[in-house]
Amino acid sequence: TTAGRLFSAVKGAAAEGEKFPVMGVRWRSSLTLGEKEEVNNKNSEDGGNKEVVASYWGIKGEEVKKEDGTPWKWNCFRPWETYQADLTIDLKKHHVPTTFLDKLAYWTVKSLRFPTDVFFQRRYGCRAMMLEAVAAVPGMVGGMLLHCKSLRRFEHSGGWIKTLLDEAENERMHLMTFMEVSQPRWYERALVFTVQGVFFNAYFLAYLASPKLAHRVVGYLEEEAIHSYTEFLKELDKGTIENVPAPAIAIDYWRLPADSTLRDVVMVVRADEAHHRDVN
Repeated sequence: TTAGRLFSAVKGAAAEGEKFPVMGVRWRSSLTLGEKEEVNNKNSEDGGNKEVVASYWGIKGEEVKKEDGTPWKWNCFRPWETYQADLTIDLKKHHVPTTFLDKLAYWTVKSLRFPTDVFFQRRYGCRAMMLEAVAAVPGMVGGMLLHCKSLRRFEHSGGWIKTLLDEAENERMHLMTFMEVSQPRWYERALVFTVQGVFFNAYFLAYLASPKLAHRVVGYLEEEAIHSYTEFLKELDKGTIENVPAPAIAIDYWRLPADSTLRDVVMVVRADEAHHRDVN
């Protein structure tokens, strides 16, 4: 039924010359903020009336509501995926490298910090965008490889597949949030493409060679993230960066008060990074 509706919707849209998501590739901007678009479905049962759809594939999804009964406007996450960040976690904790792999991971991450500092300097909004676009990769790669390993060996993963995929999703939500407060320039967007492509393949090979090394790299990467967000907070407190109201997506995702600001968002994101640090 879903496939039939999708085919009908695509056919109807094509007949009208509309832009439409085909095979997962969007011709229009993503609907991550819950905007709705109308698709002219010629083959619909109601005789071709406009049908409102708000899902990635153009299929009308189920109606989701908040706890207070108001409509839920986000497509990229659901109410049961939201939470309140634990701000009591130790932010200054440092996992001292002891083995050779630890030291290799530590200095690899340290070597990557210099070019990042030079390129972004104190543009912490765009710096966060780059950081989160990269930080969302390891969890997905690790979860994918553990998933395949579980299938090959016919054994359970001990819960680590879900843990890593949840980490990747959390980092992606960080990116969706900071995209609302930063306006990356074209060359910064291009840099994201380049860095993500290189990092994905490098991390994939590193995980195949040594999962322990790969996780250590992520752990030290998260320590650098904590440092970056701490500097971000300092700039907010000094007034160098305007402490604008928190994006609506952040308020709903972290269950923040309605009057929260960008500073509150950075605080919860930094706490998330500290948790990822300890897990890895």
